[in-house]
This record gives sequence, structure tokens and C-alpha cells, in this order.
Amino acid sequence: MDFVHDQLATGKKLRVLTVIDTFSRYVPVLDVRFSYRGEDVVATLDRVCRQTGYPKIIRVDQGTEFVSRDMDLWAYQRGLPLDFSRPGKPTDNAFIEVFNGRFRTECLNQHWFLTLVDAAEKLEAWRRYYNEERPHGAIGNKAPITLTKTGGVTSPSP
Repeated sequence: MDFVHDQLATGKKLRVLTVIDTFSRYVPVLDVRFSYRGEDVVATLDRVCRQTGYPKIIRVDQGTEFVSRDMDLWAYQRGLPLDFSRPGKPTDNAFIEVFNGRFRTECLNQHWFLTLVDAAEKLEAWRRYYNEERPHGAIGNKAPITLTKTGGVTSPSP
């Protein structure tokens, strides 16, 4: 997981928490907020993992939200190792970096966001398209939803 930055049409800054399953390329959540703290990351992960299941490991960078006490305690209580990339080495978490580039090109650069709610709706529509319709060359030109435990059933709303 990682963060992507954007802004509303008014110039107000947005942060989007992006999460991707490196096996299936499935994106369980794109959570947009004006600001993010460690406890916000934990709340989002808790909500998403209850719906989609817990990962075996979580790869993150050295961002303050990911090295927070809240995140560390949450991961420890669930037996989830946090795999931190080396400072200044985004290639350590290449899957999320590539995804973030596509997300920016295919979604963020294509839309004006008027409000936080407007941004959340547009991001959710793109997330569903990405998971359910868009073919991915890395997984045999299939949609990620076909490789999840849902077996191709519509992706749950976050």
C-alpha cells in the first residue's frame, strides 16, 4: 500500500490510500481523504480486511502513517508482518508504484474532483472497472476479480 496525492478543483489537497494484492492485482480499496494519520490507515484496513480477508504480509514505505504505533499494534495483533521498503528505494515496492502510475494516468488525470464525495464516487467507479472489467497482461489478460476468492462475483464496496 502507498499514498497518492491529488487535489480538488478548488486546489484543496487530497490523499488517496492505495492498496493492491500483488498476486491477483485486485484493489480492495482506494480511500480518499483530506489528511491521513496512522489510526486512519488502521480503520481503513480493518474495514477492508473484514470484507476481503487478511493478507499474509503488508509491503509499505517508511511513511509516518505506516511506521506509526497504531499501524504496528494493528499488524502485531493480527500476526501480519510489515515489510518496509528501504528509504529512497521505491523499487522495493514496485507493484504499488506501477499501480499508482496507472491510477494517476487512467483515473486522477482524467477527472476534476469538485468535492471529497465526488472524488470518492469517481475513484470507486474506476476501482470497480479496474477490478472487474479491465484485462491485465500480467495475469493472462483477465480481470483481477477472477483470481480472488469471490470467483468473479462483483467486488464488495469498501
